[in-house]
Amino acid sequence: LTVLNAGRRYLKAEDLSGKVFVTSGLGGMSGAQAKAAVIAGCVGIIAEVDEAALLKRHKQGWLMEISNNLDHCIARLRDARKNKIALSLGYHGNVVDLWERLVHELDTTGELLVDLGSDQTSCHNSFSGGYYPVQLGFEEAKQLLSTNPGKFRTLVQESLKRQVAAINRLADKGMFFWDYGNAFLLEAQRAGADVEKKGANKTEFRYPSYVQHIMG
Repeated sequence: LTVLNAGRRYLKAEDLSGKVFVTSGLGGMSGAQAKAAVIAGCVGIIAEVDEAALLKRHKQGWLMEISNNLDHCIARLRDARKNKIALSLGYHGNVVDLWERLVHELDTTGELLVDLGSDQTSCHNSFSGGYYPVQLGFEEAKQLLSTNPGKFRTLVQESLKRQVAAINRLADKGMFFWDYGNAFLLEAQRAGADVEKKGANKTEFRYPSYVQHIMG
């Protein structure tokens, strides 16, 4: 319902075939995102750093494909988008790399390849393993978390700023992004990312929350 309503409200579209939804997280709460994309009829690209979560959702049948190669992900995205095929593709990697690759495609081809975007990493727990920084691989990041949590925190905040910078660039060209109630925008703001709503008070963000703006 969130994906469908986001399409209705922000894309003015009842039919989401050929539309692309990019997000992250295939764990407990977030695992249904892959299934939701296919039910809604769109192309869903979901990034997840933990291979176990990807394999679990694939085994369940909620996730159609898995790839750790961004070139392959972009090629599959383009094909499914062009042919209006419903697809859920799990990218085994960091969502920041995915967002930055989409910016690269925009800069080099002029194409905006994503229509809807969100995030379901556990940012309410971002410094204790709910969000993994793009600068390190999954296992390396887990090790740093246990040996140097202060450094881990710094890398997470740098990663959040990079993620928001990429999202902002795509949103400026017409992608619609929303917060999934996971404290992503709050933690990004605390990290110094540009997420404040211009001309509003500091508690308002430039992107809507799914609770008030989409489900409400």
